[in-house]
Amino acid sequence: MLRFAATRLISLSLSLLAASVVIFAVIEVIPGDPASFMLGLNAEPDTVMALRDQLGLNGSILSRYLSWIGGMLSGDFGTSYTYRVPVSELILARIWISLPLAIYALLLSTLIAFPVGLIAAARRGKASDIGIMASTQLGIAVPNFWFAMLLVLVFAINLRWFSAGGFPGWDQGFWLGLKSLTLPAIALALPQASILARIMRSSLLDTLDQDYIRTARAKGLSRRQTITRHALRNAMIPVLTIIGMQFSFLLAGAIIIENVFFLPGLGRLIFQGITQRDLIVVESVVMLLVFAVISVTFLVDLAYAMADPRLRRRK
Repeated sequence: MLRFAATRLISLSLSLLAASVVIFAVIEVIPGDPASFMLGLNAEPDTVMALRDQLGLNGSILSRYLSWIGGMLSGDFGTSYTYRVPVSELILARIWISLPLAIYALLLSTLIAFPVGLIAAARRGKASDIGIMASTQLGIAVPNFWFAMLLVLVFAINLRWFSAGGFPGWDQGFWLGLKSLTLPAIALALPQASILARIMRSSLLDTLDQDYIRTARAKGLSRRQTITRHALRNAMIPVLTIIGMQFSFLLAGAIIIENVFFLPGLGRLIFQGITQRDLIVVESVVMLLVFAVISVTFLVDLAYAMADPRLRRRK
């Protein structure tokens, strides 16, 4: 198990290094100069050059890349061009909104998808299975921002059960903060629950067709006992893959939802950094999200090995 973990860790570290090069290169080729954007169209060239030198933009690409990576390894994410504060402070202020939102949405998605997928697999071909598959197809097809606007219209404007947007802060109380994240979490969770339910159903059906399942049934186990005791664990490999990918998406891809609900999270910080040409913020936050995605992938790989020892032995 330790050899397997070390091998995966080395592979993911190389992936992280490659991702840093790609992120830095993409940000560098984006047109527009941060110094010119900050000073305006009528700024003098000497003033622009002085500001570029102050921001550290006049060095070579290699020196700026090494300085950026070295700073991140030591915990220094740089200083925001716009806010003139360390980027780490901006990240710490925003991550306590994006991270709970992603966990909340993933929890809702899993709580919805698991029983729905189990019911659909246990009642294959029946009316309930057909209805579930039709509903999940609709959930996949409809964008989550449309769900978000519909939830705001029904639960915030008409029923007035929730606020239409904003975040009061965790210092105002845990339940008040959780309530403000409920509608965004539901909007993020519904499409992901639809995907996960379909994967759960498909994986269970593939497992139920195996010979050992027929042997278990021949020994007198009911269909429910066969699913819960034998099929469910072996069907979890693709489900774990989707859960890991969904958490990464929910953490890194909630930019639209955070803007719909005016949540000051990491997604909204990236959007503001792009519009304000605050490149150091965009680079650092995107790199942090890539690190989170790769870390989740590493944990999913370990979960694979724990769920199926054959993967460990094969490695």
